[in-house]
Parts: sequence; structure tokens; C-alpha cells
Amino acid sequence: MTDSFRALLRHPVHLLAFGFGSGLSPKAPGTVGTLAAVPLYLLLAQLSLPLYAALVLLAFLLGVYLCHATAADMGVHDHPGIVWDEFVGYWITMLAAPAGWLWVVLGFALFRLFDVWKPWPISWCDRHVYGGFGIMLDDVLAGVLALGCLQAIALWV
Repeated sequence: MTDSFRALLRHPVHLLAFGFGSGLSPKAPGTVGTLAAVPLYLLLAQLSLPLYAALVLLAFLLGVYLCHATAADMGVHDHPGIVWDEFVGYWITMLAAPAGWLWVVLGFALFRLFDVWKPWPISWCDRHVYGGFGIMLDDVLAGVLALGCLQAIALWV
């Protein structure tokens, strides 16, 4: 266990913001954070659609606080290790997704594509909206775009 992880364990807000430690990855913390969101998605996917959506909304609202508090404590607007926004963005992508590993992987790939590429309006929000809401918003939008693509593919197939 690293000193950084020990520090996260002492501060539950940072532990959640750093995706239970997945954001400490020295390479591609956003991708690792999204991977860490997959097992939690598999649990959430067992819920009814309204309950799933309500929990994702609560995770978003919690995320605004977590990301704001952690960024403020670190003195960095959107530290790469803050990955709670990736968790929520992936869960949005997977809203009403068909069952099966193909869809889990495709949702992962689509979300990461939009999160990294940041087409408009994601790029605009990433540059102009600050605080915990700003940290969360670009990933929420990436999740919404990925959700649209995933649902379109599911309809097409």
C-alpha cells in the first residue's frame, strides 16, 4: 500500500473522488477509473431502470461535492486522479444498455472516446465551467453522447 493510498483512506471524500484509489494510477488514471466503475455498474445493472437512474443522479450530485472539495484541498482545478466523474459518466453511458459483455466493453470504449476526444460542447464546458460542477459536467456530457451512440447501435443491431 502506497503512502498516497494511505492518505486517501484517511479522507473518505478524497477516497471517493479518487475512485477508491483507481485515480492513483500513474498512467491513464481516467481509463483506470472507468475500469473501476465497471464492477459497480454490474451491480447497478441489476436494479430497475428508475432506481438505476435515481442512483446515478445521486452519484452525480455527490460527485459535484466530492470533486469540488478534493480539487480545493489539492489546489488543482481538475487533477487527473479525480475520477469520480468517470464513474458517473460511464454509468450514464450504460443507462438501459443491453445485457452482455459486448455492451459493457462497447460502452466503455464509447465513453472513453468521447471523454478523451471532447467534441463540442464537451470541450467548451471543459474550458469554461469550473468547480465540482465543471469537473463533473464534461464527463456527464461524454456519457450522454456515448449513451446515444450505444442506444443507436443497439437499435441498429
